[in-house]
Amino acid sequence: MSAMAFVSITPLGDGESVSCYVSRAVKVIKESGLEWQLTPMGTIIEGDRLEDVLAVINKASEILEECNRLSISIKIDYRRDRAGGLDKKVKSVLEKL
Repeated sequence: MSAMAFVSITPLGDGESVSCYVSRAVKVIKESGLEWQLTPMGTIIEGDRLEDVLAVINKASEILEECNRLSISIKIDYRRDRAGGLDKKVKSVLEKL
């Protein structure tokens, strides 16, 4: 099994630059032990179990407790028939170019 989530956690109403908040959320993801990849628009997290991925997303949002309002976007690819995919998906597309 493999669960991959694209997540974007953004505080609302805290000014134009939110990188100081985003970096704190990404630190939680980094320290989780799960595979992850930062992109300009969000972070991809991959784990064996959907529960593990969702728990990390929850913890990353809770670390921003001083923010009264968060916008959280999540897109999940949950595969029960195979493991791993973070690098495989990109490699598959690049091979077809």
